[in-house]
Amino acid sequence: MHAETDLLRQRLQRAVLLRRLPVWLALLLPFLLAAWLLPAARAAMLAGLAMALLWVVADLRRWRRRIHSEWTGWLNAAVPALEDSADLLAMDAISSIGRLQQQRLLARLHAVLGETEYAAIARSRVRWPLLPLLAALLWIAGGSVCQSRQQAGAAPMVAQRAAFVAGGGEVYLRVQPPAYTGRPGFETAARDVQIPQYSEVYWCAKNAGSARPVVELGDGSKLEVTADCVKQRVEESLFWRLRQAGATRYNIRVIADQAPEVTIAEPAELIHVLARDARSVQIAVSARDDYAISRASLHMTLARGSGENIRFSDREVPLPQSANPRERNWKKQWSLSELGMEAGDELYFFVRATDNAPDHPHTTQSPTYTLRLPAPEAESLDSTALPSLAKPETLRSQRQIIIDTEQLLADMQAPPAMPAATVRSRSEAIANDQAKLRLRYGQFLGEESSLFGDEHEGEHGHEGAAPPAGGFGRDSSMLKEFGHAHDQEDNATIFDPKTKAILKRALAAMWDAEKSLRAITPKTALPPEYKALEAIKELQAAERVYLHRTAFVPPALKEEKRMSGDIVGVLGYQRAQGTASSSVPAEVRELVQALAQDGALPALWSKAARDAISQRISDPEQKLAAQRSVQDVQDGCIPCRGELRAWLRGTLTQAPVLLQSRSVSDTPFRRAWNGKESAQ
Repeated sequence: MHAETDLLRQRLQRAVLLRRLPVWLALLLPFLLAAWLLPAARAAMLAGLAMALLWVVADLRRWRRRIHSEWTGWLNAAVPALEDSADLLAMDAISSIGRLQQQRLLARLHAVLGETEYAAIARSRVRWPLLPLLAALLWIAGGSVCQSRQQAGAAPMVAQRAAFVAGGGEVYLRVQPPAYTGRPGFETAARDVQIPQYSEVYWCAKNAGSARPVVELGDGSKLEVTADCVKQRVEESLFWRLRQAGATRYNIRVIADQAPEVTIAEPAELIHVLARDARSVQIAVSARDDYAISRASLHMTLARGSGENIRFSDREVPLPQSANPRERNWKKQWSLSELGMEAGDELYFFVRATDNAPDHPHTTQSPTYTLRLPAPEAESLDSTALPSLAKPETLRSQRQIIIDTEQLLADMQAPPAMPAATVRSRSEAIANDQAKLRLRYGQFLGEESSLFGDEHEGEHGHEGAAPPAGGFGRDSSMLKEFGHAHDQEDNATIFDPKTKAILKRALAAMWDAEKSLRAITPKTALPPEYKALEAIKELQAAERVYLHRTAFVPPALKEEKRMSGDIVGVLGYQRAQGTASSSVPAEVRELVQALAQDGALPALWSKAARDAISQRISDPEQKLAAQRSVQDVQDGCIPCRGELRAWLRGTLTQAPVLLQSRSVSDTPFRRAWNGKESAQ
């Protein structure tokens, strides 16, 4: 009985695997073909083939486990005549009735199932997986793109032929990069090259005999190649060719020297507030350059004091050199005593790095980072950026108001219950303290309420009074309607908008806290009280602003002019009147118009075109393409005129509008004459 059951399961397994086989072949064969047809991407294709093979093995094992556990359910679904009894075939029949039932089921299955039915069951259960096939297609497409790029990169090398001279011989290049780059010189046949900026390029002739070939550069200049070669210091990308028929252009692309890259890894934020009990801080900086770094230093400025009594001390620490001259990394755990920091101090630091270019060094400076060591808590406006104000003895601080409110809440919750009159009196007392503090801060926004007077006097004292009968009230209303009030809240202070916004936020929070306290709900007053304290602390932290030192350097005085009274030739500080300038040269405008036709071009048109391209096109590749179009037009290419015209039109801009002032003399005679004319 087990043999017949195993035979039934094996036939089903064979049908499923035959159904799955095309999927495996569709996954493996493309990788084999790609590895054979794409030699540049062969390694990637073999790696993809190995991954696909692993997936096929895993898929085969998965289907075997699935068939072993689900084959009875598949048979029940495919053969309704079994009446869902196929599970009896997977059991060991103990009784004779069970064995008889298994024999009947097997006989019924052998009569119904054939190769076609097994294939139908496999088709209903096995689906084509789209995800592995799509991943394989993307993998192969990436390999083909890599192959095409390498072929495209190698195609110009094959297409470019050596620069052979018409009379015999060959021109080759010898490149000598600047010494500070550390790159060796090289010699090569005529081809496209990439060289560092400020390299010296030599054009040399080999087996040229008595012929002296002429090299034509993209800027229009010509170099005659002699026996000792001819050299040019290259500062920007250019192309060259031999001045002869059918010559090939070769590009010399310049790799510009990059400025150093400065990174401050620790601390991560620009303003880092240290813990009050901090004893050390870690600073990690790095500087990198494409060639080498000659100087790199950490600049630190320590600020101490408050208000107008702030002292700054500067310090410069060089970054240590590393084995690699292109980078300097420094990570150190500084103790606060080593930095000279005390409670309330701030340390500003930045990194400045300079590369090793001798003639044109690049210097990079990082943003300024701040290390702030908080001072001991002392909640008062006396140490903030706000002007000093006489502080009454009875004025409470915001922190003390919070402490009193929390104490009131604790007393209200502690047994025995506090009398309602006591709760009201204490809550109103705290509300009065909050109101006084709010009025004190409100004076910095132009509020004119008295600290010790009735703050509601202006609101309710004369609410129902009629305006005076005289003209005072009328004049006042006219002033409000047509005049300009200089004592408004936003105009009565000298603070910047950010400080005003913080003050307004603090006053709004104090007002909310006061309302809750007067409503005898001190629990709801705590959140706005904390918001007010946070705003006050933000104002205290903004009391010290650090800026890099700047100074005005006046022009040098001529010693022979001092104390002489002679002002001839002395430059004044008055702003000179600008003069009108044309942003579009006339020769370029005429050339653009001439290029739209097939006639003769103006004289010296190539020089005007090259000057405009050199001065007005900054992108190196665009500049090379525009110079090629100039050379093509010089060679007599009529269709190339449209391309050159497009490049030149892109360089044209409209002339700016220049407003000219005209001086007018004002004399008694002129005023009298103007009055006489107006009278007539």
